[in-house]
Amino acid sequence: MYKELEKFKVSDSFTFTTEDSLEQVCNASEGSGVFLVYAVGDEKELIMVGSTGTVQNNGSLKIKNGGLKEKIVEGHQFAKTGRKYSWPAQMAKEDISTLEVVWYETFNDDAKGIPTAVEGQVLQSFLDENGRLPKWNVAF
Repeated sequence: MYKELEKFKVSDSFTFTTEDSLEQVCNASEGSGVFLVYAVGDEKELIMVGSTGTVQNNGSLKIKNGGLKEKIVEGHQFAKTGRKYSWPAQMAKEDISTLEVVWYETFNDDAKGIPTAVEGQVLQSFLDENGRLPKWNVAF
């Protein structure tokens, strides 16, 4: 686990295979925060970090409808379609049988971590360790 995420208490995870419905297996909350996607095989590899939620000038949170759950299931990646369609196709292309998605609410009544800032910290740690970003992160 990344030390940047240890302080966030509202967290959970789920696994996803190409046989699953992402909408059904995703247990993410409607809150704001970050999610980490791991390819699970002989080893577990972090392949993507994402976030949702924007902190406004007055310190309030602007949350998109559906929060983390909506971002994970319907967010666009690899194509102009939701991940519920693009992830299985990409998994088949890369011969990935299982994804593990770990999510954290970083901005709520107990924590005030700006989602994109936390995402950036995790990506920076990954870059420092590996000299590159996770393979499903195109840029940051």
